[in-house]
Amino acid sequence: MCRSIKTLRPPYAEQVTDGDIRAAALQYVRKISGFRQPAAHNAAAFDRAVDEVARATAQLLASLEIRGGR
Repeated sequence: MCRSIKTLRPPYAEQVTDGDIRAAALQYVRKISGFRQPAAHNAAAFDRAVDEVARATAQLLASLEIRGGR
């Protein structure tokens, strides 16, 4: 789907920043909405979606239990 979104969990990424999570969320929302930059009347919904996806992503990464390693 979003080929430019990098895997953000160990062992693929050891140091994940809030910026990394936000960039992935932005790419996801851009892909599913079809907008690179939404029109002014859609900006609030677009930004809210990015925030929610970023929050869900951070929660997911924080709760994953990674066993073993590479």
